[in-house]
Amino acid sequence: MRVLVTGGAGFIGSHIVTALTAHGHEPVVLDALLPAAHPAPPPLPDARWIHADVRDRGAVAAALRGVDAVCHQAAMVGLGKDFADAPDYVGCNDLGTAVLLAAMAERGVRTLVLAGSMVVYGEGRYDCPRHGWVRPGPRAEADLRAGRFEPPCPECGTPLAAGLVGEDAPADPRNVYATTKLAQEHLAAAWARSVGGRAVSLRYHNVYGPGMPRDTPYAGVASFFRSALARGEAPTVFEDGGQRRDFIHVRDVAEANVAALEAAADGADAAPVGALTAYNTGSDEPHTVGEMAAALAEAHGGPAPVVTGDYRLGDVRHITASSRRIRERLGWRATVPFAEGMTEFARAPQRAAGLRPDPVP
Repeated sequence: MRVLVTGGAGFIGSHIVTALTAHGHEPVVLDALLPAAHPAPPPLPDARWIHADVRDRGAVAAALRGVDAVCHQAAMVGLGKDFADAPDYVGCNDLGTAVLLAAMAERGVRTLVLAGSMVVYGEGRYDCPRHGWVRPGPRAEADLRAGRFEPPCPECGTPLAAGLVGEDAPADPRNVYATTKLAQEHLAAAWARSVGGRAVSLRYHNVYGPGMPRDTPYAGVASFFRSALARGEAPTVFEDGGQRRDFIHVRDVAEANVAALEAAADGADAAPVGALTAYNTGSDEPHTVGEMAAALAEAHGGPAPVVTGDYRLGDVRHITASSRRIRERLGWRATVPFAEGMTEFARAPQRAAGLRPDPVP
């Protein structure tokens, strides 16, 4: 297939380009190279690429010529500074997706894989010994300030047991970024129904690995820890370090995108016509943020993490996925073990791996 990869010069997108090429497909990259994501010129993919914004209707229409499928990775990520950033998030993520989908409808491109996110769930799955499955609301700042980080049962206040969230869990976005990611899915579902397309949303969990951006709003917590270690400093861990997450290696995420693209293009039941199908994309091996920081520090040979007790409003306590659906329907599973992946990341340069440093005409 010829596959348009929006955001293909970015962290995840560049690995998808590499994986598509390895599987015999022809990637075409469209990337705006926004300074917030690329404070320095990034290594560019060994593929045909177009320097343009996904909100540019003419550029997107031109990029879709001869394309069989789209892998939509371009997005503004992170929590932002404050609510004043909301127009930028909505513009980049939702308007950009709408422009792309409208152009796909006009060009007759009927296969889409979307970079979804676990943030659409809000808090993960929790079970109360008295009330069963419950949905705790946002944590109160007074509780966070007092070091009470675990959300209680909203019915009786009992401590809860965290579990694995499935794709059918109700969406509960807790910040602007999460809201735009859910809106992207709704737009893609509407497009699929309207044109008879096939859409897949891969709800990424905490992606890490070589090429992860540093010192930008796009950097994740693993990158912040890695950058601190590179400076000879101890990683600083918020709350008590007990936040549970599912850390997934970027090469595994790239392979999941290839599997989803091929299933959708082949007309597999895993991507039915006229609908969007969501798949959690995680390792099924939950770890705490504190464990991740300790693994990076040990592999890097740097100072041990420091737990600060600080917090960020809008963060959730636990969010870990069940990736059973993607295993059963797409035949994909994560292959990079946690310890091995963290060791590689701790010792690798924080730049995109396997990409050439000059643009390809």
